[in-house]
Amino acid sequence: MAQGRWWSGSRAWSAQWWWVVIAVVGLGLVAWINSPLVARWFGGERQVARLAGTPPFRAGQRVLLLAPHPDDETLCCGGTVQQAQAAGAEVFIAWMTAGDGFEFDAALTEHVLVPRPHNMRALGQTRAGEAERAAAVLGVPADHTFMLGYPDGGLFRLFTTNYATPFTAPRTQASRVYVTGALTPGHAFTGRNLETDLRRVLDRVQPDVVLAPAPQDFHADHHTLSYIALRLMGERQQEDRLRFWVVHGGVEWPLPKGLHPTLGLTLPPRAARLPWQKVALTPEQEQVKLSAVNTYQTQTRVMGRFMRAFVRENELLSPAPLPEHPTPAEETTPPGEVGPEDGGFGVLQP
Repeated sequence: MAQGRWWSGSRAWSAQWWWVVIAVVGLGLVAWINSPLVARWFGGERQVARLAGTPPFRAGQRVLLLAPHPDDETLCCGGTVQQAQAAGAEVFIAWMTAGDGFEFDAALTEHVLVPRPHNMRALGQTRAGEAERAAAVLGVPADHTFMLGYPDGGLFRLFTTNYATPFTAPRTQASRVYVTGALTPGHAFTGRNLETDLRRVLDRVQPDVVLAPAPQDFHADHHTLSYIALRLMGERQQEDRLRFWVVHGGVEWPLPKGLHPTLGLTLPPRAARLPWQKVALTPEQEQVKLSAVNTYQTQTRVMGRFMRAFVRENELLSPAPLPEHPTPAEETTPPGEVGPEDGGFGVLQP
């Protein structure tokens, strides 16, 4: 009987210690994700401080920013856009999709429990409007923007199995470009049509610099656009005009979450070995970038802490899509998959 009481007491004591361990680990994770102090100690700011700056923009240059979804252009490059225009360059933005694939976002925006295809299409229209307003905040006029309107979450399909055969987006049930103000309304959702539209944009803009997602970005729409940009610029023998950025860069990146404008944006874990250069932002440029981020109310109500975490003292651009000396894992692991040294799935929201 005494032995039974001892065993019960021992189990209760062990259970209590497990709760203590869980609480300590939980608090540690909260600090890791949210604490500026932890970020300063362990976040890699010293590494970023040693990076060279990007080459300055010049008057008369034409800069084209390729964004998979509305808001990507602001998160990656809101300060870069301002600096280019301040130097006298012209900036153009092309969005590949209207961001109509985020069902939880549609449920909140459309005030429905289960979004239907028409709700998802309404979300796409709303996000396209937000994109134009955010571009205006950054100083990019409407006639310098292009909404292509292909399916959110479907670019890899268009790049592969639906290059010639029209794709029907499962959430919107659309198979053609439907967004008001799109570059080519009614274009069927095929990879060939997407590339035709992008070539049309390139012909119209004649860019000296193209800002595009890096192949290491976890989101499938992002790294697919990277492949397409590399191919189309390669056709023109202008690959050296590409500059690469990352938004979905690894588990919980960027850290800490939330608005911390006095911290630096550290290297994304999934692409840490790219030859990064930094774009140092002024406090005024950070404030304008924040205003552009806040324009995306459909997104900030869902993941505002993630989005505002990009408002930092710097942005990051790489002049190359791959490290100079890739590791075996980097050579064999497709972007968007988890390699042996990558424990992160990133943030998947558009």
